[in-house]
Amino acid sequence: MGGPGIRAAKMLASGDLRLIILALLSEKPRHGYEIIKAVEEHSSGIYSPSPGMVYPALTYLEELGYTAPESEGTKKLYRITEAGTVYLNENRVGVEDTLDQLARFGRKLAQFQKQFKEDNEESDDLGPGPRGGIKSEWRQVKMEVRELRNELKAALYEKLDASPEERKRVFAILRRAIDEIRAKKP
Repeated sequence: MGGPGIRAAKMLASGDLRLIILALLSEKPRHGYEIIKAVEEHSSGIYSPSPGMVYPALTYLEELGYTAPESEGTKKLYRITEAGTVYLNENRVGVEDTLDQLARFGRKLAQFQKQFKEDNEESDDLGPGPRGGIKSEWRQVKMEVRELRNELKAALYEKLDASPEERKRVFAILRRAIDEIRAKKP
């Protein structure tokens, strides 16, 4: 979860990856590296196909006559051919579904990573725990605080579309709760 993206050999079936490559090439000619980066961008940075998947797929598409590479120095610039366009159009629904799923997965996983990071940062904000104290008790306290925070977030989310009067009532409750929490014991 720590890195900006992941590499997963089974994230896309090879046929799906080939169709995605053709879809990307239908937008504009690209180098292999640009294809990798475009897939990574489309998945919100979560998935980056390895060169070991992309370049063999490009070779296969070239052998089928669906792409035509041009040499640009030491690199190859790939273009979709007429046959590749026909094949892509025959499979347009499938490739669009795959791209949509990849984008949705990327957004969901990126949100999960963000929430995971926030949860860890917030639990770290609670401090290292009492020195010499019982760590399991401290972990329990942190867990209870996280659960309460999550319940509060859910309750507030339910009130997003509330009337102005209801929102005012909720804010008043929150202010009172904050004041009570911060109040010193007599």
